[in-house]
Amino acid sequence: MKSEDELVRRIAAGDRRAFDELYRRTSPWLLARLRRRCADDELVADVMQETYLAVWRAAGSFAGAAVSGSAVGWLWTIAAHRLVDAFRRRVRHNQMPAVALTETIAPAAEDEVLAGRVGHDLEQALLELPPEARQVLRAMVLDGLSVRETSLLLGVPENTVKTRARRARIALREALS
Repeated sequence: MKSEDELVRRIAAGDRRAFDELYRRTSPWLLARLRRRCADDELVADVMQETYLAVWRAAGSFAGAAVSGSAVGWLWTIAAHRLVDAFRRRVRHNQMPAVALTETIAPAAEDEVLAGRVGHDLEQALLELPPEARQVLRAMVLDGLSVRETSLLLGVPENTVKTRARRARIALREALS
């Protein structure tokens, strides 16, 4: 079985089957991740389409350059930026979509991976953070979004994002010391 990185290299060469395979492997995961950040199914569908179109068009930029990171990370970066762009368009038209702010019953996969890598103490400290602080950390640290992008994603002012991030870092530092 080919890796996602290999599939992107084949897509860059125009291989439609590789594109279909990458879509089959990654679209359920990407759809779930986008739905956790936006409750508007129509907007999520648009972002999915724009993301995979960008992958088809830009696979050469990933495959041809010495890009650090994985193809899946590259795919998520494209999707996250497309989602933020969609939010910006809606803000300009005064139609901000609903953002799913409720915590899921099961922890997010990236939370589990992060917690597994850095240990039980950090896992406990993360779980003790208020949900708003975890959302800011997820957007800024795991998804790599800027303060402005996080602000748009969560529908809160930039200063609120900064405050929540600062408080989360202080709480984590105290819990781990």
